[in-house]
Amino acid sequence: MTGDSPTSFDVATFGEAMLLLVADQPGPIEDARAFYKRTAGAETNVAIGLARLGLKVGWASRLGSDSMGRYLLAEMQREGIDCSHVVCDPGQSTGFQFKGRVTDGSDPPVEYHRKGSAASHMGPGDVDVAWLVSARHLHATGVFAAISDTSLEAAGKAIDVMRAAGRSISFDPNLRPTLWATPERMRDRINHLAGQAHWVLPSLEEGRFLTGEQTAEGIACFYRKRGAALVVVKLGAQGAYFDGDGGAAYVPGFPVSEVVDTVGAGDGFAVGVVSALLEGCSVAGAVRRGAWIGARAVQVLGDTEGLPTRAELDAAGL
Repeated sequence: MTGDSPTSFDVATFGEAMLLLVADQPGPIEDARAFYKRTAGAETNVAIGLARLGLKVGWASRLGSDSMGRYLLAEMQREGIDCSHVVCDPGQSTGFQFKGRVTDGSDPPVEYHRKGSAASHMGPGDVDVAWLVSARHLHATGVFAAISDTSLEAAGKAIDVMRAAGRSISFDPNLRPTLWATPERMRDRINHLAGQAHWVLPSLEEGRFLTGEQTAEGIACFYRKRGAALVVVKLGAQGAYFDGDGGAAYVPGFPVSEVVDTVGAGDGFAVGVVSALLEGCSVAGAVRRGAWIGARAVQVLGDTEGLPTRAELDAAGL
């Protein structure tokens, strides 16, 4: 799945970064008296995680020329991510979100403010083909595809370009129902994009909705029949199930003493799987790494605090 032309970096991704404001105390968001400032975005979470492991990562996006956009751009650059294809548009605003705190391990409440954001104005013209194919791999998610009709076109073009260049592609459905006109359109478009990827990474709940299958085996079979070389179905605390060209198996999860925040766990899982596969690890080893990083992610407040450095990964023997 690697083309003959030379590459200059490891992973490219397109997506919206948002300012994340996390409540200082449990309860309804409106009762919070202060908020912690963080970064958020499915694709940027993965980009940060891969960069911390030493991979060369490029991120393409649009931000507003506002304080939120400046903060996000500076944070991505601080992580060592190539932001040469991030446009700061003075005529548009940067998206942001509020996230509540919970104490029972459930998904925290999230309130998005992204309609009409700078990133939602991205389209096929934002796909720089020469830059994109200089990457070994594209990591895509269903979030960027969902934020507007033009971003959906851009997502499709990026995948098409990488397939034509013989590069590998990973795809995490990362469903956001409120961003789609109807559940049917979401299912159709997400499955179309997933059908173009080599590695597909749905959760069990996402897979059930998208495929109509109820088991991890059935979900994996659905995408394998559509051409995926590898399907990894995330099972939360129970770990994951994978089905690939070399076989199929379950990989257990890592025990967690306390779940602080579940948001970002799937992105952490993707970091583990993608990084390990690009390094030539076995599929079982890649899924085990993904499960370990996902477990770290649920034990911290923000989306990226649990993403390890290479030294931490090595210390864990993963």
